[in-house]
Amino acid sequence: MKYSIIVLLAVFVSNAQMKKEQLDLMPWPQNINLTAGTYTLTKKFRVNITGNPDSRLFTGATNFLRRLDSRTGLFLEQAYVNKRNEFPEAELQIHCDRNGKVGLNEEESYQLSVTSNKIAINATTDLGALHGLETLLQLMQNNGSSFYFPATEITDSPRFTWRGLMIDAARHFQPVDVIKRNLDAMASMKMNVFHWHLADDQGWRIEIKKHPKLTELASDGDYYTQEEIKDIVKYADERGIMVVPEIDIPGHASALLSVYPEIGSKKSGSIPYAVGRRSGIYDSALDPTNPKTYQLLGEIFDEVCPLFTSNYFHIGGDENNGKEWNVNPVIQEFKNKNKIANNHELQTYFNMRLIPMLKKHNKRLMGWEEIMTKEMSKDAIIHAWRGGNEGVTPGGALITAAKNGYNTVLSNGYYIDLMLSVDGHYLNDPLPKDIILSPEEKSRILGGEAAMWSELVTPLNIDSRIWPRTAAIAERLWSNDTITDLKSMHKRLKVISSRLEEVGITHIRNKEVILRNIANYQNTEALNDFTNICEPLKNYKRNGGGKKYMMYSPLTLFADACSADASDAYDFNKAVNQYLENKTADNQKIVTDYLKKWIKMNSDLNVLSAKAPLIQPVLILSNDLSSVSKLLLSAITEKKTVNKTVLNDLFEKINKRNSADIELAVYDSLKKLI
Repeated sequence: MKYSIIVLLAVFVSNAQMKKEQLDLMPWPQNINLTAGTYTLTKKFRVNITGNPDSRLFTGATNFLRRLDSRTGLFLEQAYVNKRNEFPEAELQIHCDRNGKVGLNEEESYQLSVTSNKIAINATTDLGALHGLETLLQLMQNNGSSFYFPATEITDSPRFTWRGLMIDAARHFQPVDVIKRNLDAMASMKMNVFHWHLADDQGWRIEIKKHPKLTELASDGDYYTQEEIKDIVKYADERGIMVVPEIDIPGHASALLSVYPEIGSKKSGSIPYAVGRRSGIYDSALDPTNPKTYQLLGEIFDEVCPLFTSNYFHIGGDENNGKEWNVNPVIQEFKNKNKIANNHELQTYFNMRLIPMLKKHNKRLMGWEEIMTKEMSKDAIIHAWRGGNEGVTPGGALITAAKNGYNTVLSNGYYIDLMLSVDGHYLNDPLPKDIILSPEEKSRILGGEAAMWSELVTPLNIDSRIWPRTAAIAERLWSNDTITDLKSMHKRLKVISSRLEEVGITHIRNKEVILRNIANYQNTEALNDFTNICEPLKNYKRNGGGKKYMMYSPLTLFADACSADASDAYDFNKAVNQYLENKTADNQKIVTDYLKKWIKMNSDLNVLSAKAPLIQPVLILSNDLSSVSKLLLSAITEKKTVNKTVLNDLFEKINKRNSADIELAVYDSLKKLI
């Protein structure tokens, strides 16, 4: 009898109409309507494609089947999708009118319909159909005995055409498998631009056959062959993603100039150029007055441009401090002769020389906001990365660029390497409501791009810095600007974080790899608990202006296992607020259970440290947290008066910089409890 009740309950749950807030979709669709009923999956589930798709849709549909099969364990009978209209009676019907061109302003909308006996995805292009498949995967539910899709009608399209992720492979090289798994994750979040930073002070990462010394002398052996580049571009194209290369010039050029110092701006007799071993801003800069500079760059562009199918080429252009230009008499004479007033105008002269070199390959120049001057071609795309600048329109370079006739992309507020809260990224809108722009000016804001600079990431921990926070940025760039509820975002992001493992992202599993090393292969539970309330120092404080870590320093320490959004800290902060609003026994217990947990955690960490020296740097903070927890626990449960001097001294110690380069994410909420 009890078994029958459970079965009936499962049937009732699967057939009951779901509510939108129960779904874990990200990005959230533009329009979604849940109806009564469900579609239950069986091993006979098949996919059929009609219309005129690109072959990428066959690849995408096959990948969809494999992911669905992996998640459900149904052993689906259909192996591959490689023909049009192969199964006219299939349960999932996908139709697209034409193949899509990967790039900007292409049609990416789709309609998804789920009924009790059929599922249909209709799109103008196969790019839209791929997005529909991702949404369908996110819709899947289970009732304990079977997997099903709730009956749904979805009409969806992106808000912005540029939804990007930049990965810096110059400072710390990121192998092909790292790039590919992140492309898969981008596709799952409906992102469509991969910006690939390939050259900087710390390394030259792309093979140039006419100039093999660039990789022989300036890559430390870590670079992409041209065949690997073409393979990744093809891989991205199959997922609807455009690849935009970046070679940063005229500054950030130490690696290039270590091989070809003759096109540098240093005076003769100066210290030779060398590949950078630290992060930070270097003085190195190409000489914009030397014809050999443009000859070499032209030869580089002639090899690099044909490797990429997109129509965009990023030339960097940021952080050229002009020190080498200022002390070079030849450059100063050139400025005077040509009536060039300052270094900014000289850099514009340099940039304008590059435009025809790129146009030759049908590439449009893009650069960081420093390239924007009154003389810069309106054909250039301005990439905004800093906050509001003195003397420009409120809103910073993005708004200034749009008002001045430039297409522009926002990265300010999306620098994920800063280790800032996901909340700030999520609420950072490329089109803020308080900025008044004409429709034409709004259309010039193409979208935004998460920026993953790699000073403090290796293949081991890079995924944990990109994901899952970039999924929230992807939603900001795709979904309606009214989708801003932080509670909903956090709830859905927790599920999406686990789903990202399905496409190969290692942000969860590699954390344990780091912790096992720190624990000297002892039990990692206490260390893991501590990572869930600690976060790495933010805003580049950890690296001390680029002086603490070398490019070969180990990134296997406790701070590398911590994320920017400590999971228990989020829950504890919520629990403290609930307790202070309503001091019920249940609310009190949630708070005090955390305090007890951290007291025990500290005890366990001290025991572990006897055989694990890498735990030592975190013990001071853990010990102080345990002391605070004991005092607060006594005050809350036993109503004892707390010695506030002692408590404030502990809080002061906790708030100081520690050798582990971490901060306690529950600090503010603990202070509230005083």
